[in-house]
Amino acid sequence: MRTEGHSHVITSANQRTAAVDGLRIVEHEFAVPLDYTDPSRGSITVFAREVAAADGLDRPFLVYLQGGPGQEGYRPTARPLFPSWLARALPEFRVLFLDDRGTGLSTPVDSLQGMKPAEQAAYLAHFRADNIVLDAERIRAEFGSPPWSVLGASFGGFCILTYLSRAPEGLREAFVSGGLPAVRTGIDEVYGHTYRRIIERNRRYYARYPGDRGRVREIVSRLENEMVLLPDGGRLSSRRFRQLGWHLGMSDGAETLHYVLEREVDSPAFAHYVHEALPFGSARSPLYSVLHEACHADGFRTRWAADRVRPAEYDEDVMLFTGEHVFPWMFEDTPALVPLETAANLLAERPWGFLYDPDVLAKNDVPVSAAIYAEDPYVEATCSQATASLTCNVRTWITTEYEHNALRAAGPEVLDRLIALARADG
Repeated sequence: MRTEGHSHVITSANQRTAAVDGLRIVEHEFAVPLDYTDPSRGSITVFAREVAAADGLDRPFLVYLQGGPGQEGYRPTARPLFPSWLARALPEFRVLFLDDRGTGLSTPVDSLQGMKPAEQAAYLAHFRADNIVLDAERIRAEFGSPPWSVLGASFGGFCILTYLSRAPEGLREAFVSGGLPAVRTGIDEVYGHTYRRIIERNRRYYARYPGDRGRVREIVSRLENEMVLLPDGGRLSSRRFRQLGWHLGMSDGAETLHYVLEREVDSPAFAHYVHEALPFGSARSPLYSVLHEACHADGFRTRWAADRVRPAEYDEDVMLFTGEHVFPWMFEDTPALVPLETAANLLAERPWGFLYDPDVLAKNDVPVSAAIYAEDPYVEATCSQATASLTCNVRTWITTEYEHNALRAAGPEVLDRLIALARADG
């Protein structure tokens, strides 16, 4: 067990402090190398927001590693308390929310527009979990903090496993919600699992809303034969529409999809709500689309795996929605992604380095707890269990009670159980 660590009140050169409804919020900016192997390539900025109770600025850190890739950290609010798991965290910790490199108030990736495709691809190669972990360790060093606790959901859990592999000395304990990744497992196998799960979610969806079968068939037919424009100026193709199935792995996903479908295709509301619900193609953060497959690449090329292993059922049944799967055609259909098409193809052929070290994980002495959602269509439970088996000092909680978004949907309860599990004796 790692020793308890309480760090002093931190100040940094670039920080802003505010008191909001009983919360103390300190905002920091840190300069970090774009490329840790070659600092001469310049630096970027990583933004972090520290949130504490009014009397909690001397409490140990809990660092939250966001889902994604390419999603910015939460923007906390006090009334009502958001994210809800802060109610469990703040009596014991001060929480540090990172805007992962390239997201939120960290240096944006919009400078890509002026680069050649090969330059874009080389630049984007520095935005995976390995560099996110190096950023976190750089920030911890600047804070002068002892080993800290980390909480990660989904992709945040991928970052935690990288942290355990690359810099375990920086961690006191780790809590993972739906984010233990596959280690040394081919991406084709990973996506084979996720397709199987999302096809089952389609079945459950239509059992819940049988009237939507005809509705989806009608919408797909119209999109194949008519021009429906989205607010981003792009055409809503039927294949892009079918990406709405991304929501079906969440506790509220079926309702989210159903309420989008209830609007008439001819209405401006339909295009608006579809655009808001589509998971890929945000101009605010293209990283989710460009690096999604790369976040699974533990030492291999991805080569558009989701497209290659897409089951034949999708050609046979136009009513089947896809899940968290990226496709090369997205960089043709989605205006925000069109400028990155060639770079995305280059990244798909890139021989990625290893993210995880099985030898280090086998000797891990950092207490880790991991919630594994048994029917998760985003992070395959059998792969998570295999990873837990090869990693020392991991306690798992395997459940069908919650879905992938459990930390958001039932935050205080989930975090409390993860903390208790990691600290349990025996």
